[in-house]
Amino acid sequence: MPRKKKTVQNLAAVTEPLTVETSTNDLRARLDEIKAYDGVIGYILRNSTSAAIDLKDPTKIIDYAILSSSALDASQEMSELFNLGDVKDIIVEGKDVKVLSLTVDENKISVFMEKNADCGKILKKLRAA
Repeated sequence: MPRKKKTVQNLAAVTEPLTVETSTNDLRARLDEIKAYDGVIGYILRNSTSAAIDLKDPTKIIDYAILSSSALDASQEMSELFNLGDVKDIIVEGKDVKVLSLTVDENKISVFMEKNADCGKILKKLRAA
């Protein structure tokens, strides 16, 4: 009877889940596509380890970053205050501009656009698996 050969496998330790990076790369690709939509001014994508900002007017980065962070924080606070559950997305409209903010996995996303831009189309693209 022939002897079976033992197979040895080397395993490498992974400190971070690989799907997180893939998810972030996929989101960036979708956001880059969304940036070409009519009326889209740009976006901010951030998670616990990095942030990506792509705006047509880079002089307003700080303004948009503050708006993004404030909108997401306010939505969480209002949800807790009124016991609404998890916030899926929030749209803040100003006189000329609006922002769509949401969380996908561990990524916080804000898309800035002109008031007439289609939020539904953008939201659908970002929520796609």
